[in-house]
Amino acid sequence: MTDTPKIADWQALAEKEVKGRDLTWQTPEGIAVKPLYTADDVSVNPGLPGFAPFTRGVRASMYAGRPWTIRQYAGFSTAEESNAFYRRNLAAGQKGLSVAFDLATHRGYDSDHPRVTGDVGKAGVAIDSVEDMKILFDGIPLDKMSVSMTMNGAVIPILAFFIVAGEEQGVDRKLLDGTIQNDILKEFMVRNTYIYPPEPSMRIISDIFGYTSREMPKFNSISISGYHMQEAGATQVQELAFTIADGMEYVKYGVASGLDIDKFAGRLSFFFAIGMNFFMEIAKLRAARVLWHRVMTNLGAQDERSKMLRTHCQTSGVSLTEQDPYNNVIRTTIEAMAAMLGGTQSLHTNALDEAIALPTDFSARIARNTQLVIQEETGMTNVVDPLGGSYYIESLTQELVDKAWEIIERVESEGGMAKAVAAGWPKAMIEEAAAGRQARVDRAEDVVVGVNKYRLPSEDHLETLNVDNAKVREGQVARIASVKASRDAVACQAALDALREGAKGDGNLLALAVDAARARATLGEISQAMEDVFGRYATVPTPVKGVYSAPYVDDGRWAQVVEGVKAVERRLGRKPKLLVAKMGQDGHDRGANVIASAFGDLGFEIVSGPLFQTPQETVVLALESNVDVVGASSLAAGHKTLIPSLIAGLKDAGRNDIKVIVGGVIPPQDYDFLRDAGVQGIYGPGSNVVECAADVLRLLGHNMPPLQEAAE
Repeated sequence: MTDTPKIADWQALAEKEVKGRDLTWQTPEGIAVKPLYTADDVSVNPGLPGFAPFTRGVRASMYAGRPWTIRQYAGFSTAEESNAFYRRNLAAGQKGLSVAFDLATHRGYDSDHPRVTGDVGKAGVAIDSVEDMKILFDGIPLDKMSVSMTMNGAVIPILAFFIVAGEEQGVDRKLLDGTIQNDILKEFMVRNTYIYPPEPSMRIISDIFGYTSREMPKFNSISISGYHMQEAGATQVQELAFTIADGMEYVKYGVASGLDIDKFAGRLSFFFAIGMNFFMEIAKLRAARVLWHRVMTNLGAQDERSKMLRTHCQTSGVSLTEQDPYNNVIRTTIEAMAAMLGGTQSLHTNALDEAIALPTDFSARIARNTQLVIQEETGMTNVVDPLGGSYYIESLTQELVDKAWEIIERVESEGGMAKAVAAGWPKAMIEEAAAGRQARVDRAEDVVVGVNKYRLPSEDHLETLNVDNAKVREGQVARIASVKASRDAVACQAALDALREGAKGDGNLLALAVDAARARATLGEISQAMEDVFGRYATVPTPVKGVYSAPYVDDGRWAQVVEGVKAVERRLGRKPKLLVAKMGQDGHDRGANVIASAFGDLGFEIVSGPLFQTPQETVVLALESNVDVVGASSLAAGHKTLIPSLIAGLKDAGRNDIKVIVGGVIPPQDYDFLRDAGVQGIYGPGSNVVECAADVLRLLGHNMPPLQEAAE
């Protein structure tokens, strides 16, 4: 009889097969993943689904009893067009709505505000008043539909409009079902669509907790979001730790405002990104449930529902590629499976073209059908937590719990997440991870199929959705004028005055905003009433240093570009100067920060412009700073409006010599338009940053050799 093989036997055989090569994988999270896991690696019993600490799922039957909710995060152009899109999707199998608002709305501006000319209707739907909200949900019964709204900065007017739209549909607010994101700490860290400073922003959250716990028992008053952290470059450990720590902070604020923890905590929900590290993402969702149960127990919750982490997930946007975009269908499918195997309660799958433009009906249908196929055809939903008991999954889950808890303990030791955000170290940690990831991709250490390996020699352009920004804005401006002309101006002003006084005192801001919404105050007016008291918050990015350059110590091409920068410096008598500009209301700054960090490491002098600039403000900063190049980062489809305006402003100032380059999410079919406008370099998603720098040196007159010469 043959003896049972032992671990040592396996190790000897594996080393022989790979000639002694170490098969351990060091993840960006600092986890050493072994090539084999056994029962000896599992130290914690994961329990059973539906029972504390809910490692294996929040419901005993999970998808065997009821599958997750299929959501599609969508919104663009006008309320009419978005409503038609929603109704088509619902007819095709979608079960819940997730509303994307345009950036003007996020930042508390009406569509007629001069700062938002390039943003209206472009990256979401424009909502200026209750009338827009009523159109958005026309024919969609709000007592039967779960509605998720991604809104943080202008959360008070948007939620007020939703409540009043429900009332005017005949739906009591007690029957309204859904979720408002309402996660402002994450905005201060990574996404930046804030309006007010941190303290009044936290008060707004407490007021929403109070109002909804009393008036809207079916509605989730916050969706604590790690999604945007991972999109900004956070590792899964960082996303996990900071999201749970944010949740702790919100619960503390709710309790401090006088709320009973068990009266509101059961309506808190979470939102995580699901990227391409398949098993890590599954383990992350399981670890999140363990951590939240621990946190809520420590905070004094008694009801098990208060300790139960329920989450929505969305497949990764940053994993999508402009190059060879049909690969994105595969990526999204793998990520959707990870979310499902991790136990999500609802899921949005990204469309294949979202690294290029807003999704078309065609691409949105494929994304939605990805979930339908998993639910209906694979048999995956027939077993509760099918990976429970896997040696690898259980070990990885515990490792994530332990590593995230270390960060959470640091947060708590320094006074909580609000103080940590104010100190800036979570944001810096995420930006370091983002720069490190970009360097690994540029060096092909992290493979991205179709981008840095197996790249096609040429590609056809995808048909993409284009929103006529000028036409949308014109229609919105007309509707605002109509609303203002038909309302009772005295009653509206009285409601706005009451809101302003409530902000000075201790009035519930959501309750007061509901009164203002009924009186047909606009989103901008409601936001401004609070801004009059709280002020508007602003920050300037600070690039991290030395992170991007670290892997390039002995790299010949890096050294060649660094020498090119020095040659330009000798010629100019100073370092070449790059202004990294974020125009419009888009706050996503991962790309801008990575470029600033990398170019700074290469030897450029970097001027990091403030977020949310107008083209005219960018021109002034470029002139005052005497830059050689303006690099405009565009992620929100405003490039055809904002960038030509920037170039025209530089020309009017007599500074045609300042080069304008553009990076970000730009459909290739718009490249010629931008070149005709005067753009001299366009660098889309997946561009190698070192080669971008080499190209900028050519624009500055340096004879930079092509890539192959560096390798010779």
